[in-house]
Amino acid sequence: MKFTKMQGLGNDHIIIDLFRETLPDPGKLAPQMCDRHFGVGADGLILVGPSKKHDFSMRVINADGSEAEMCGNGIRCLARYVFEQRHTDKTEFVTESRRGPHRQKIHVQNGKFIDVRTSMGRPVLNRGAIPMTGPDDPQVVGEEILVGGNTYAVTLVNVGNPHCVVFVDNVDAIDLPAVGPSFEHHPAFPNRINTEFVQVLDRNNLRMRVWERGCGETLACGTGATASAVAAILNGLTFDTVTVHLAYGDLIIEWVDRGELYMTGGAETVFEGDYPIREHPGA
Repeated sequence: MKFTKMQGLGNDHIIIDLFRETLPDPGKLAPQMCDRHFGVGADGLILVGPSKKHDFSMRVINADGSEAEMCGNGIRCLARYVFEQRHTDKTEFVTESRRGPHRQKIHVQNGKFIDVRTSMGRPVLNRGAIPMTGPDDPQVVGEEILVGGNTYAVTLVNVGNPHCVVFVDNVDAIDLPAVGPSFEHHPAFPNRINTEFVQVLDRNNLRMRVWERGCGETLACGTGATASAVAAILNGLTFDTVTVHLAYGDLIIEWVDRGELYMTGGAETVFEGDYPIREHPGA
């Protein structure tokens, strides 16, 4: 099976083209292909295919085989992939995820991909829709929760998948492998949770580290950056357009008139290859 490995700010994905390939069970395949010792190595699979209503469809399979509703870095990789593979000659099209339709506009210079602006929908803030246990409040902003013996003030945002945002003085001081799993599997979050630790640099800039459910710590998370910007705005910490600084690059997040969200950033192809469909000893 042919594949293309791509990355968005270090958040790496294996692109499988369903226009050309027949896919076995993705839930079983993902842990094999994503294994960094016995497989290709990635944070997840992005399945690119046709859509009945829109230009393209996208499915996101995490490294552990679970399926996510949406992936911000993955959908930017998809946009570059379909453009460079000539699945479309348009620079504006709509990609459908489990979250819903996403308008995408590619910036091209001298025929080459520069970046892509993607609509991320409207944030869902109601507690029950995150979901988080407790009274069905319209928003969870700065609420204290006990995790691993420590109390954290959390803001909850769903942008297709659930996010818990924690503001800290220094993101580098967070022992993410120690605290991340405690958030992900906390009983307050019945569908598990993605957790962002965010440092406010000024009213235009944030730094972020992320623990993704089903993946662990990743170098970047597009939906996490989007959720972090929303949380910062809700807490009165930033303006409505924010640059989120990740370990290997930046994403620009816009919350236009507190309605639609937009994410702008790049994507890169790492390599292409052929993958034998077989069991691996490390799977």
